[in-house]
Amino acid sequence: MKRIALACDTDFGLEGSLSAHFGRCPFYVLVDVEGDKIVGFQVVDNPHFPNHQPGVIPQFINSQKVNVMIAGGMGPRAIDLFTQFGIDVATGVQGKVRDIVGAYLRGEIQGIVPCEHHGHDHGCEEER
Repeated sequence: MKRIALACDTDFGLEGSLSAHFGRCPFYVLVDVEGDKIVGFQVVDNPHFPNHQPGVIPQFINSQKVNVMIAGGMGPRAIDLFTQFGIDVATGVQGKVRDIVGAYLRGEIQGIVPCEHHGHDHGCEEER
């Protein structure tokens, strides 16, 4: 069993859309998978929304027994913290939670795309 956390702008569960930034989202969808199948999910509130503080989200996600964190964007300090907790990170992703988890399970999503810090205002710089 593996647990995947996805940063979301809505509380629509598997039909929700991924947030552009993991720390500034109001919700996380925690998806439990076995092999290549989704076996359950839950939506949890981001306890630090909207007052995101650098370093606290990786601790919260780790407390949820997560193995993988998927987000649209994330700063390098946060990536390092997730890695220290043994949580794999995938960024640079867009779309619906269900589609993203499916693509991840098929091996189509992997690795980290650095946040470029231009054209949006979501505070990645604070994660450095």
